[in-house]
Amino acid sequence: MENVPEINANNSIAPVSRPIISFDSVNISHKQRIVLKHVNFQLQYGEFAYLIGKTGSGKTSLLRTLYADLEIQSGFGVVLNYRLNKIKEKRIPYLRRDMGIIFQDYQLLTDRNVKENLEFVLKATGWNNKIAIKTRINEVLQLVDLADMQFKMIFELSGGEQQRVVIARALLNRPKLLLADEPTGNLDPQTSDEIMNLFFKISDDYNMAVLMATHDYRIIDQFPARVLKCENSNLFEN
Repeated sequence: MENVPEINANNSIAPVSRPIISFDSVNISHKQRIVLKHVNFQLQYGEFAYLIGKTGSGKTSLLRTLYADLEIQSGFGVVLNYRLNKIKEKRIPYLRRDMGIIFQDYQLLTDRNVKENLEFVLKATGWNNKIAIKTRINEVLQLVDLADMQFKMIFELSGGEQQRVVIARALLNRPKLLLADEPTGNLDPQTSDEIMNLFFKISDDYNMAVLMATHDYRIIDQFPARVLKCENSNLFEN
């Protein structure tokens, strides 16, 4: 079994005492090159942590490993009670359904409006009750302050509004872990601060763990939290 036996099959309930991420001597490779070696770290439920480092230092590769887009070459890794070393391909969509992922580029469907973007994800992850879909879309848009924009096309939104749609999309399936790759990279300082306030509010209100890769040290100063650094093929506390 890929996931730890004590946890319900849908991972809807998880003991706070167990870390949401636990890596022990994990080697991470990309294109047959080890980018991070002997990675040891844990992230707890509800904890917020930054992931920093130069371009090419392994930040994105680490995030990709967490959602099973890159295989663990050696060591032992558990995310959301799934054992990444043993996870079968057919189980990967279930792992990803239990986390929210915010990519560096928004990856929104530009030929659809906000509501249709969110509907697409819900239907793709097994939702089929129209009332439940409508209710959940209203809930997440309320949460990111876009309740009155669900019928706007993506190209009609500002960069900050698009990022809020991306966050709403990541929250649809009520994840306990949010992975964000440079979520403020294309935003001005004021909009970045608004997005960071939203991240911290969500983390506090829903006991959601957040691991956020960033180059923006201003944000780290403004919104202090734990910092993990990728450097010289190693991951360590900064």
